[in-house]
Amino acid sequence: MEKPPKGAGERKEGPRAISTVSTVLDGGAVVEMVHRPKEGRTAFVVWEKDAWRLAGQVELGPRRLAVPYSPHNNILRHEVVLLPSEPKEYGSEAELLGEIRAFVHRYVDVGPLFEKIAVYYVLLSWIYDGFNELPYLRLKGDPGSGKTRFLLTVGSLCYKPIFASGASTVSPLFRILDAFRGTLIIDEADFRLSDERAEIVKILNNGNAKGFPVLRSEASPTREFNPRAYTVFGPKLVATRRPFEDRALESRCITEEMGQSKLREDVPINLPAAHKEEALRLRNKLLLFRFRNLLRREPREELVDRTIEPRLNQIFVPLLSIVDDPAARAELKELARQYHGDMVTERGMDLEAQVLEVIRDLLASDSVEPLSVKDIAAWMSDRHGSEYQRPITARWIGSVIRTRLRLRTVRRHGVFIVPMEELPKLLSLYEKYGLGREGRDEQGTAAA
Repeated sequence: MEKPPKGAGERKEGPRAISTVSTVLDGGAVVEMVHRPKEGRTAFVVWEKDAWRLAGQVELGPRRLAVPYSPHNNILRHEVVLLPSEPKEYGSEAELLGEIRAFVHRYVDVGPLFEKIAVYYVLLSWIYDGFNELPYLRLKGDPGSGKTRFLLTVGSLCYKPIFASGASTVSPLFRILDAFRGTLIIDEADFRLSDERAEIVKILNNGNAKGFPVLRSEASPTREFNPRAYTVFGPKLVATRRPFEDRALESRCITEEMGQSKLREDVPINLPAAHKEEALRLRNKLLLFRFRNLLRREPREELVDRTIEPRLNQIFVPLLSIVDDPAARAELKELARQYHGDMVTERGMDLEAQVLEVIRDLLASDSVEPLSVKDIAAWMSDRHGSEYQRPITARWIGSVIRTRLRLRTVRRHGVFIVPMEELPKLLSLYEKYGLGREGRDEQGTAAA
C-alpha cells in the first residue's frame, strides 16, 4: 500500500494554505481528500489522465495551496464525517452494485424496491455534483423501527457522509455542509424546538437544487454586517417519526415506512465490528467510481415523464439516469407514478379542491350566469359549511380563488365574477387536483 508523502495534513509555510476536502482543478484533475486514522494521516488523491496519485498538497493558483484537513480535526476524529482511505478497483459497475446491495441487505430490513433505490442512491451520491436537482431518501417510523440502522449502513457508503442527529444544534450543519459538500445523514429530524425545526427545513428545502445557498447573518471583526452564503446542496438521508408539515419538502423525499413487518431473522440486532471495515472497503471502490464517472454522467432528458408532476421528474430523473437495469428503471418509473397519484389524491382533500369542485359543478349546471364569487360561496356553504369553524363568506372564498388558485376575478355590475377567459386555467387546475373536467369548453358551452 502506497503511503502518503510525509507531512500530509500539515500546513506549509509560504503560499496561503487553504484547508480543502475536494475540488476539480482548471485542467480537469479531480482532487479528493482521504483519511487513514490508523496511520494518523490525511492526504489528497489526484485523479488525472485516468490514473491517480497521492499528494500532500495541491497548487490552486498563484500563492494559493490546497492542504487536507488535519487528521486530528474533531470532525474526522469523532467520525462525524467518513472518508475513503485510497481508491480501489471494483471491476464492473454491476459487480459494484452487487457488493453494495449485499452489504445493505445484510444489515438492513427494508422493502425490495427501496433497497434497490438505496443502492442506486449510494452511486448517485458519489457523482451528485454532475446534477442540478436531487431527491432525498427519508425513513419514517416509530423508535425501534430500524431507521437509525438504515442511516448508519447506507449512510456509511455515501459520498463524504456527515452524521448528525436531532440532538445536534443546527448552526454547525451549515458550516460543515459548506466545507465538506457531502451527504447529510440526519436522524430524528423532527426537532422539538420550532426555531431549530425552521432552520433544518431551510437546509432541506434549499439543499435539493443547485444555486440556492442559505444566507446567514454574521458580523465581521469590525462588527460590520456581512451576510454569508452557505452551500447546502447535496444528497441527504433523513429519518423522522412524522411527515413534514411542509408539503413542498415532502415532495422532495422518496420515503420508506419503517416497522410495517417483523424484522428479518438474518438481520443482526447489533452491528459487528466488521461493519466499519466493510463500509471502508466499499467507500474506497466508490472513490474510484467517482473518478471514472464524475464528468460523464448527467440527467437524461428522454427519461422525463410528462404525465407526472414536474417536481417528481426533478427528483426521479437523476436516479433514473444512473440506472442501467431496465427492470429497475421500470420499477422506479412506476413508483414515480404512484407518488404522483398520492399527491393528486392529497390535494383533492384541500379547500382549493372543494372550491374547484363547486366551480366545476356550477359551470355544468347552466343555472348560474355569470360565475359569481357570491354563488360559489353559497354553494360551498351548503356543501361544506359544517366542516369549517368559520362562516363561508364571499370575501374568504374570493381570497382563495385569487391567492391560492391564482384565478382572476373582475367586478361587473357590483358583483365579483370569474370571467370565462379563465377557463383554460380551470381545466389545468381540475387535472392538478384530480377532478373530472365536467364544465364548459372555451366557448362556454357544456362539456362532458
